[in-house]
Amino acid sequence: MKSMEISDIDEMILKLPEEKIHEVRDYVGYLIEKEKKRKAFEERVLKAEKEPGIICNSVEEAMDAIFNAPDDDEG
Repeated sequence: MKSMEISDIDEMILKLPEEKIHEVRDYVGYLIEKEKKRKAFEERVLKAEKEPGIICNSVEEAMDAIFNAPDDDEG
């Protein structure tokens, strides 16, 4: 299924002028970056949920805990 969709997209892209192809490329890059950020955020949320002793009384406190948590490479 996925390869058929990619083939369909490839065929459509070939019909576009070069300027539009660049726009499609930029948009796909944007979507990839957005997906990376979503996955990284999801991983941080799941990691924060596993931390013992962290209690958040509001969404704001939970968001602060997620964003202020040390990264894996920070130790």
